[in-house]
Amino acid sequence: MTRPERALQPTSPVGGDKDLETSVAGPGIAADLVAVLVAVTGGEPRVLTLQDARALPSGPFELTHRSLQAGMRAWVERQTHHPLGYVEQLYTFADRDRGIGPDQRVISISYVGLTREQPTVAGDEASWQSWYVYFPWEDRRLGVPPAIEEVLLPNLRAFADAMPTLRRQRANRIAVSFGLEGKPWNEELVLQRYELLYEAGLVPEARRQNPEFGPAPVQGRSMILDHRRILATGIARLRAKIKYHPVVFELVPDTFTLLQLQRCVEALAGRLMHKQNFRRLVTQQELVEETGEMSQDTRGRPAKLFRFRREVLTERAVVGTKLPISRS
Repeated sequence: MTRPERALQPTSPVGGDKDLETSVAGPGIAADLVAVLVAVTGGEPRVLTLQDARALPSGPFELTHRSLQAGMRAWVERQTHHPLGYVEQLYTFADRDRGIGPDQRVISISYVGLTREQPTVAGDEASWQSWYVYFPWEDRRLGVPPAIEEVLLPNLRAFADAMPTLRRQRANRIAVSFGLEGKPWNEELVLQRYELLYEAGLVPEARRQNPEFGPAPVQGRSMILDHRRILATGIARLRAKIKYHPVVFELVPDTFTLLQLQRCVEALAGRLMHKQNFRRLVTQQELVEETGEMSQDTRGRPAKLFRFRREVLTERAVVGTKLPISRS
């Protein structure tokens, strides 16, 4: 089985895709625009999907589209009836086997967008899903998922042992990816973990051309084409970005409690944070300001409501804004 081609570096920032438009326009080459649209609802990171939750919103780049981003927005709103807010270009994928014929090459240009979940239209195929449905091994908020020790690691060790000349290299890659042998768990290595599982033939996508291998042993819903790889890339981007840029405020209500903000960050990172350290860093950086109101949540004691200080975006455009990801 063929290992998936690694994601290329971003070709250009949002709004600067003119050169890329020129490069993908040509005979035998088509551009597919794919969107990873994320919301956090009830403490769960959610992604907007189509086709029985097995596809991300996508569509071809057409000559009538003003730009790549405009085309992506048009496809998402047409397919899901959901307006887009914050959007940035993610990565470009160019797998050789994604064409519809020997002379056809499809390039996937992906974007990640942040929004707040809205009810889907009745009868619409769009649906919101927790991204941990696709990557259950990435959620460590309740500790290390049992499936890692019970299923993933035995199969990965067998994969390492199957090639004696590469055993040490593969074993080290497994240890780094999954935080073993004294190595820390790095929540940003989402794509690397998925590609490792793919290379080892443990996910359904890796067995599509080899049905004789039987069902894949690893849990997690599969997706069409390379959409789960694209989703993994989007998760990794957000996990990295929440540490230096206040994008998380795009995912919370206009007013929120500090606990709601913490739960949102934890949902994205897939790990818990130290409550007092989190609050101290948020307040010391003056990321939020009090509204003078209290939450009306009747499930617990009233808590102060805060809002994001938009001035932060101009005050710290160069140095960035840090949010804590606890190692405990």
